[in-house]
Amino acid sequence: MTPPPLPARVRVTRPPLPLAPALKTAAARLCPAAPLDALTAVALAIAGGAVIGAALRWEGGEALGMDVGWRGRGLEEALRESLASG
Repeated sequence: MTPPPLPARVRVTRPPLPLAPALKTAAARLCPAAPLDALTAVALAIAGGAVIGAALRWEGGEALGMDVGWRGRGLEEALRESLASG
């Protein structure tokens, strides 16, 4: 099954670890309980230069966070898929 297309101005990216300070701050805002210094994989949804969603993985856990206005637009699935593919 093909996931729905992402909104036109949104992209999903897999930044290198460790995260740059601005990306780490955004990930902390979206997934406050995640151990940001122990991440093993990250996928971020970005719109207009702002991080609007994050899927984070660390040994023993995962977290997914999304800005309220972007929920339910297929971004959660795209983030999970990107995290799983890497």
